[in-house]
Amino acid sequence: MTRRLADRSAIVTGGSRGLGRAIALALAAEGAAVAVVGRTERVWDERLPGTIGETVADIEAAGGRAVAIRADLTDRDDIARLVAEARETLGPITVLVNNAAFTAPGRPPDPGAQPRTTPAKASGDKPGWPGFVRIPLSAYRRHFEIAVFAAYELMQMVCPDMIESGGGSIINITSLAARLPGDGPYPDRGGGVLPGYGGSKAALEHLTQCAAYDLADHHVAVNALSPSKPILTPGLAFYGRQFDETAAADEFARAAVELALVDPAEVTGRTIGHLQVLDGSFRPFSRD
Repeated sequence: MTRRLADRSAIVTGGSRGLGRAIALALAAEGAAVAVVGRTERVWDERLPGTIGETVADIEAAGGRAVAIRADLTDRDDIARLVAEARETLGPITVLVNNAAFTAPGRPPDPGAQPRTTPAKASGDKPGWPGFVRIPLSAYRRHFEIAVFAAYELMQMVCPDMIESGGGSIINITSLAARLPGDGPYPDRGGGVLPGYGGSKAALEHLTQCAAYDLADHHVAVNALSPSKPILTPGLAFYGRQFDETAAADEFARAAVELALVDPAEVTGRTIGHLQVLDGSFRPFSRD
């Protein structure tokens, strides 16, 4: 079987579980060597299983090549180190998947730790989803540190590899939350809002376009991939479970592989739903 990403090296952030894990496995199955990046080296909460080491072990068990790199994406030194380590271990990086994200209130506290303090509950809060009034600026800022600022720096750091290699692909994982709650007024407020998570994803989509614009002459595709339906990853299940329709993480990962293979002359600077990638409807119409 032809492996379409043979001789390519990739970095996938947030690779211990959920979408990041599924994408890392899918890229490796197509022949890419994968740096699996994350903070989780041990399971600290049974509701959020998976570690970067387990993802690498599964890739290697299937005959692939991977390395686990622990990194805190709020630490600029860690970001520089992870890129250097990935490059030294796997070779020039020509695929980057910015998947890592943060959702307030973040991880549950470790056993015995002091509970976090948050502003008083507001009338608009929904179970599991702290509303705007209760999310402090520090938490709002942290969403951007991980989903936008770290992605920005990682993109800059791998660009030289892609340019020297004659091309590459950057895939920024986004969300429908970037467009919620939409225009008001809001007579039905049955759901919650995620100002930090959704806002950071909206910023990531704009960054995707700016990077794509500047890299257009270097055969580097930069696109944002969004779930067309909610995907009940361990992280999402931790916060909410009531969805009419869901999609599988493996299905989303197949779309990420296809997006890693697009021709930048045809598809770049786009925010695309994963089902549109899989059915081919995201491609431009022929100009003939």
